[in-house]
Amino acid sequence: MENAVKEILEHIGEDINREGLIKTPSRVKKAWEFMCSGYDKDAKEIINSALFTSSNDEMVVLKDIEFYSMCEHHMLPIIGKAHVAYIPNGKVVGLSKIPRVVDVFARRLQIQEQLTEQIADAINDAISPKGVAVMIDARHMCMEMRGVEKICSTTVTSALRGLFKKDKKTKDEFLSIVSNSLGK
Repeated sequence: MENAVKEILEHIGEDINREGLIKTPSRVKKAWEFMCSGYDKDAKEIINSALFTSSNDEMVVLKDIEFYSMCEHHMLPIIGKAHVAYIPNGKVVGLSKIPRVVDVFARRLQIQEQLTEQIADAINDAISPKGVAVMIDARHMCMEMRGVEKICSTTVTSALRGLFKKDKKTKDEFLSIVSNSLGK
């Protein structure tokens, strides 16, 4: 990987022996290993490590879970917030596990639409809740730094399962809770 980074630097016209670039290939390798660390993590294992019996059957919502991902088309950053809700069905998840699940899938080369689905499916499959809702609001640097160059435009995606998809009142409650977070 370090050799590939050196080739990229040379291709764009940089001097790879310049003081500021000597350690860049190593730094880039470490950065990419971190940014793509989701491939060797298992969302179900993370969720199952903190499941608790509960009689709660009301919506649990985690808002404004910040994440960073990388667009699989241009390998440029996606910066956003995820809003995740579920309705327990005898089990609740330790609160810190939901952001960890977001990171499992965000730390892979991604498209936002798939990221949203993967988070919803992982929670749904692991705990079989009465419903799951995931909404993501994100900025894509492939749209801001290049291409159409539309600064601060956001993309919103959602994935609804169970009661969130079947019951309009439940869906509307979720949307009401997260709506003040959109666009921030």
